[in-house]
Amino acid sequence: MPDTSVQTPEVPLKTGRDLKIGEGEFVVLIAALMSLNALAIDIMLPALDDMARDFSIANANDQQIVIYAYVLGFGMPQLIWGPLSDSYGRRPVLFVALAGYCLMGLACVFAPNFGFLIALRFFQGVFASACRVVAVSMVRDIFVGRGMARIMSLVMTIFMVVPILAPAIGQLLLYLAPWQWIFGTLTIYGAAVGAWVWFRVPETLPDQDKRPLSVKESANAYRQVFSTRVTLGYMAASGVIFGALFAFIGSAEQVMTEVYKTGDAFVIWFALVAATLSVANFVNSRLVERFGMRRLSQGALLGFIGFALLLLISLTTFGERFFIFFPLFSLMFACFGMIGSNFNAMAMEPLGKIAGTASAAYGFATTTFSSLLGWLIGSQYNGSSIPVVTGFLVLGVACFAVVFVVEKGKLFQCR
Repeated sequence: MPDTSVQTPEVPLKTGRDLKIGEGEFVVLIAALMSLNALAIDIMLPALDDMARDFSIANANDQQIVIYAYVLGFGMPQLIWGPLSDSYGRRPVLFVALAGYCLMGLACVFAPNFGFLIALRFFQGVFASACRVVAVSMVRDIFVGRGMARIMSLVMTIFMVVPILAPAIGQLLLYLAPWQWIFGTLTIYGAAVGAWVWFRVPETLPDQDKRPLSVKESANAYRQVFSTRVTLGYMAASGVIFGALFAFIGSAEQVMTEVYKTGDAFVIWFALVAATLSVANFVNSRLVERFGMRRLSQGALLGFIGFALLLLISLTTFGERFFIFFPLFSLMFACFGMIGSNFNAMAMEPLGKIAGTASAAYGFATTTFSSLLGWLIGSQYNGSSIPVVTGFLVLGVACFAVVFVVEKGKLFQCR
């Protein structure tokens, strides 16, 4: 297959004023848009216990609902935002979403009870989902194939700074003010990103590529997505393997503080795991155009399975010792960092004309389905990390099975 990736030092984005934005700024801005979602999850991890205490939550595991309610809201609406962005363009949809994200964040500050907070979190996820759809669509409007994998890897390299810093920011806010200020911070950040987009990002979807908005057109677009073997296959594989990420996010605070007694240093160890993901994405960005998306992602998937198996054997043999758990766990997630961007690019590659719809379908698979898998694994936490690690191994094997079927057994092809 010829390499059709676009490789330019500057992304040729133009408006009526002939405005241009450089590739570096474009990458950082896309990362900022996508980080709205990560920040809305990771910044409040240190505050989950405080929320549970203030709202008198009886079951400690129920505090995870603050995370999963947001993620569930994030999933399904992408299927609506995608066709809207293909019809009206990226900017109008994005500004509606950013306004809603900020409004829901502000409302969370004044939530009177846990149920109301959960409802607001769900709707905040609904609006955040559009930001994710538009961000990936904008990348696909300009790049394709390995070029898109390179850009998405760079985006993820910067994006992973948010999980590195967010828990520490949340912990700092808790030292200075009640947990409600965490939601105020989300509101301020969302407004700042919105201003950046308003002044610096022109429309990336050409007028001639906009599609009529109708149930029939949307159904035809989704039919094309789900009838494209590679797209459907790598969406399914992503939906499975991303369950590991959500299981980690949902259970990390309990595992780190209760099993391994990290205390307030939890935010440091969490940041180190995120740092390994960031480094892995940067390495992927440097290698993907040379070795190809399939070789790197499929090799990384085998590494993920291997480290998960080794970790499980080590924990059951030597006990739950942090000096065993953390290095192997970090290596496992370093492998994960070389899977996501490549799977995304392979799923999106055949569908540039309906990038918004394809991005929406992919996002749905990697949020709604993945969050349910993550919740299922995270809810098995019983004071031990072994059930969670077992879940990671199962997801890795299931993902490999999906990839094997999609590629018809022909793995590690240079395509």
